[in-house]
Amino acid sequence: MIAAFGTYDAHKHPRVAVLIAGLEEHGYEVAVVNRPLGFSTAERVRMLQQPWRLPLLVLRLLACWAGLVGDAVALRRRTGRPEVVLVGYMGHFDVILARLLFPRSTVVLDHLIFAGDTASDRGATGLRVRLLSLLDRVATACADVVVTDTEEHRGMLRRPDKGVVALVGAGREWFDAGDRPRPDRLAGDPLRVVFFGLFTPLQGAPVIAEGVARALEAGVPLEVTMIGSGQDHAAVRQRLGDHASVRWRAWVEPAELPGLVASHDVCLGIFSDTPKGMRVVPNKVYQGLAAGCVVVTSDTAPQRRTLGTALELVPPADPRALAERLAELAKAERLEDARARALAGRAAVRPRAVVEPLVAALAAR
Repeated sequence: MIAAFGTYDAHKHPRVAVLIAGLEEHGYEVAVVNRPLGFSTAERVRMLQQPWRLPLLVLRLLACWAGLVGDAVALRRRTGRPEVVLVGYMGHFDVILARLLFPRSTVVLDHLIFAGDTASDRGATGLRVRLLSLLDRVATACADVVVTDTEEHRGMLRRPDKGVVALVGAGREWFDAGDRPRPDRLAGDPLRVVFFGLFTPLQGAPVIAEGVARALEAGVPLEVTMIGSGQDHAAVRQRLGDHASVRWRAWVEPAELPGLVASHDVCLGIFSDTPKGMRVVPNKVYQGLAAGCVVVTSDTAPQRRTLGTALELVPPADPRALAERLAELAKAERLEDARARALAGRAAVRPRAVVEPLVAALAAR
């Protein structure tokens, strides 16, 4: 039996839900031991970057941990000690508690992000980055198996031999949205393009803005939806202005997002050339594919290696290349070819497929 443990929020960060679904499809019984902390990823990173916010994090964390301890005791009374404890995404602190509560279980940490690396990507320097990097080392040392999403991230572990690479994948709700009938695209209809995210440097949103602006200025028929807010949002808004072909939404409820993305032809991934941008395959790439969209993203080693011809790859930090690719995809025949390749790539991002390396690692133990 596997216990999915921690303060994760599967609605805001569905990665753990993908892992649970995949493990269940492979025949594992999964018991959920979960007390959501209630902070978004951006809020957690902000607290780690701004020490005066930490008391709120600590108080909330301790309250959740008290509940988790009680839940863990109840679980052991009902079913005995779990063979495996899966600590969900953003479990840098939770994995320490898991190690203490389940000293004889195999502890698996889903380590999608390195705190020090993420803080550095968002502009932090010096002591804060060193402390967060120390937290990464402590967290990964507490785990028996560390799940990362790319070989590049596995290589950042102090013990890469403990690492298992499992793609992020997408939840069933994204596949359900992608399986619904899509509105017919008539001759002359604009290419429907969507971007959603936190407008962080990793995502390269200013590159998107410049690429979209160039395409629109060249007369490419586009209908663009920009969803989210964050660090680079003001610069993006300034470049695109109030263009009639661009629609802005500050927030979309998680339950609504898959259907909204699936109503578009193209989903945009990431386009930065930052060190972190060269190492990751973002959630939106997997989710866009699952939703039945053509996904345009940067041509980086992990994205090419992971999904290859299923994606429309353009050079990182190159708005002209992005504009040219959007112009190509606005042509019906080119779009249909790209869509056929994207649909063929969906199987690789289903929950059952993405957990196979983890299943193999657990079987070996």
